[in-house]
Amino acid sequence: MKLGAWSTVAVVTGLLVVTGCGGADQEASPERFTGVALEAQDPGPVHVHGLGYDAKQDVLYIATHTGMFELLADAAKARRIGDSYQDTMGFTLVSPELFLGSGHPDLREKLPSQLGLITSTDRGRSWDPVSLLGRTDFHVLQAQGRTVYGFDARSERLFASIDAGRSWKKLAPPEALIDLAIDPENPEHLLASGGAILYESANGGQTWEAVANGLAGHLAWPTSARAYLADAAGSVFAAPRASGPWRSRGVLDSPPAALLAVDARTLFAALHDGTIVRSGDGGATWKVRATP
Repeated sequence: MKLGAWSTVAVVTGLLVVTGCGGADQEASPERFTGVALEAQDPGPVHVHGLGYDAKQDVLYIATHTGMFELLADAAKARRIGDSYQDTMGFTLVSPELFLGSGHPDLREKLPSQLGLITSTDRGRSWDPVSLLGRTDFHVLQAQGRTVYGFDARSERLFASIDAGRSWKKLAPPEALIDLAIDPENPEHLLASGGAILYESANGGQTWEAVANGLAGHLAWPTSARAYLADAAGSVFAAPRASGPWRSRGVLDSPPAALLAVDARTLFAALHDGTIVRSGDGGATWKVRATP
């Protein structure tokens, strides 16, 4: 069963197919089409949830409330992938050929409101269910190889898999998680952000230790010797290890919606208005890469 694989973009008079992302069980009220082609009404990338990067092709993938988008190397604006309006809440790239996601379906699809774990092998053009369909809504999703972690916004439980998401172990997180990052050299070594505390786990999320008070936000862990955090105010911090010390690096112009580190010095951030910014100096300075 394919998700989000529509063959045409037609003139429609039904409902705008945008699902909600305000909470675990909330969905946006459908808006009415005006009778013009879907392209003419496309709102573009609204509310970015996650970022992924193909270094070989220099393409940034953007998961949003209104579908999947890609930002090509020479482009100033992201373009829609396919014509699906799937609300991809959790999103991560295992490789450029394997995307993992979660969230809510395009309303044209007769699917449960919670997609569980889904996968795409055609760079986000279509998706297949893997597991937990109708049961989980991963707002946080990270993977390394066949190891996958997802934080379910409905149950506030952490799910862990060692077989690419086909089966899961339920774990108790230290609190509701804003974000989670995996040590690139050890898939059992985790860094997680709660509401105002950073936590570290050395055993795949079975136990946790608080390692920094007063810090919280979006995380990125590109190398074992460099981790990043962008907080709700837009301040960017870096540390040589999960336990710190965390030191200020720079400031974003506005609060971030997503953070991605390509390597130890190259970062992308999505701002809440849909602007994509890039840093080439470890978060010290930022330049606009694309506007909504």
